[in-house]
Amino acid sequence: MISCLLLTCFVKGQERILIAPVGHTSNVTTAMFSPDGKKIVTASDDNTAKVWDAATGVLLADLKGHTSYIRAASLSPDGKKIVTTSWDETGKIWDAATGVLLADLNAHTNTVEAVSFSPDGNKIVTASYDKTAKIWDAATGLLLTDLKGHTDKVLAASFSPDGKKIATASSDKTAKIWDAATGVLLSDLKKHTDKVQSTSFSPDGKKIVTASYDKTAKIWNAATGVLLA
Repeated sequence: MISCLLLTCFVKGQERILIAPVGHTSNVTTAMFSPDGKKIVTASDDNTAKVWDAATGVLLADLKGHTSYIRAASLSPDGKKIVTTSWDETGKIWDAATGVLLADLNAHTNTVEAVSFSPDGNKIVTASYDKTAKIWDAATGLLLTDLKGHTDKVLAASFSPDGKKIATASSDKTAKIWDAATGVLLSDLKKHTDKVQSTSFSPDGKKIVTASYDKTAKIWNAATGVLLA
């Protein structure tokens, strides 16, 4: 079965619907624009990610190499690279223009659930069901730092706007703040009563918001880890 990818975007206040009649053959789990808005990247349970022309819906590149479901994808800030993560326990870095595989991220021992680039594009952070997050060199794919401390699946990881900190969220009901250079644990965010599904920094980097299956979202001081609201 050939699935149909339906994309909705807003251009100068007008809604535009783009339909690509070819593409993924299973669930599409991620879709995002490139920083310049000219391309769209999608990831799927068909083990592929794809790059599309955002104006026409034409398929530009097929990213094939994973051997199981792709859980997440992220574009570098300059739009030149794509990183994907998968149930096959790996991450992969791709050339966004050609779809060529640049590097494999091969240190996790379970599903790699989430991924993001640092603001300068030089590093990548991955979150895994193996209870760790890992920091990688985005140019070489080399493992730089292990973030160890969670006692259950790590479900999300993101850099602060200045790239100096990383926040992670876990099924162990906590979020954690780490030093992105050293991997040192800076703060434990422990007020949730169910798994923490996601986390992100405010634009100024001073606050963190977490979202949990306990039916709450919480706001924290990013410097101290103190619960604010």
